[in-house]
Amino acid sequence: MRLQERVAIITGAAGAGIGQATARRFAEEGAHVVISDAHPRRTLEVAQAIASEYGVKTLGVVCDVTSREQVEAMVQQTLDAFGRVDILVNNAGRNILAPVAEMTDEQWHTVIDVCLRGTFYCSRAVLKPMMAQRHGNIVSLSSVAGLRGSEKQAHYCAAKAGIIGFTRALALEVAPYNIRVNAIAPGLIYNEFLRRIYPDEFFDKAAPQHPLGAYGAAKRHRPRHSLFGL
Repeated sequence: MRLQERVAIITGAAGAGIGQATARRFAEEGAHVVISDAHPRRTLEVAQAIASEYGVKTLGVVCDVTSREQVEAMVQQTLDAFGRVDILVNNAGRNILAPVAEMTDEQWHTVIDVCLRGTFYCSRAVLKPMMAQRHGNIVSLSSVAGLRGSEKQAHYCAAKAGIIGFTRALALEVAPYNIRVNAIAPGLIYNEFLRRIYPDEFFDKAAPQHPLGAYGAAKRHRPRHSLFGL
């Protein structure tokens, strides 16, 4: 119960990947969790399921992280419900495979906006309440792709590298307020949604590139290869 009575916002938390696994782990540790996602039905279902399974308070908020208005409304709903926000996990992301020579403006902006602009909007929105309470933790999901690159993912790599730079700068700004800002750069963490993005051969090539010989999964039945020890 290391997070008992803490309030955590997790974006992109209604899917079957890192976001929902993080929300569940936080709930296990006693945190009240805000499930933020752009998918209305899944957002409410996941929030209700976590409340039922772990006995914590939850709030499901439908939010497009590329909309400043929706992000600010989501944070305000959190404050109205719980009176505080202690943790933000910037997990919402998007990817569209395309070589640079064929990449459209729309594809570039879609990925950059969700991954990088969304991280900025959400982080900025929680700063005032965190600064007022002189406590907070912001964790943003970068990627190994932002460190070493990946073909047909220039927009994604740029966004994830941008998150690292943004994290370093913000951490320096808000350290005097006892707010910690960190980024995590996982490798491939499998979920079913990725099958819609990547061809089968991508997964065949991915596993040998990892030191353990397998990519990760945000599920309890594969604890050896998953993020946050889940």
